[in-house]
Amino acid sequence: MDWRENRIQSAKNGTNPMVLAEMKSGYAVIGDTQFLPGYCVLLPKKEVSSLNDLTISERSQFLTDMSLIGDAIIDVCHPVRVNYDILGNTDAFLHAHIFPRYDWEKEERRKMPVWLYDSSNWFDEEKHFSLERHGKLKEDLSNYLLAIYEK
Repeated sequence: MDWRENRIQSAKNGTNPMVLAEMKSGYAVIGDTQFLPGYCVLLPKKEVSSLNDLTISERSQFLTDMSLIGDAIIDVCHPVRVNYDILGNTDAFLHAHIFPRYDWEKEERRKMPVWLYDSSNWFDEEKHFSLERHGKLKEDLSNYLLAIYEK
């Protein structure tokens, strides 16, 4: 099975190459596309349809872990801000998108949701994650997140 067919299960069994760190509620992974360098996703350990399918304590941990990924992005990438998105409209399982936003983005773009960027950004091979182009970024994000759990 290709790891993309079930990203959560492949994170659990160690075959998802995008994993940055195992967190209390799930797995921090670097995004498939890096047109906004540092884009990450939080995948839950418990496969559910939405945030509301978790207990209150599980929700709290998931949202805390999401914000910790934001901390890592801020520390490593120095964006102007971080946007957090939980949608589930395309992939009908709980996952959170964590997007850095930069001052080099066109102002009208920066003020709008990331999803309004031209769709080519999601499919352009030049913007897809690669170890060659993004390996150091992945390593730095991973090191930040792993250090949180060593404290």
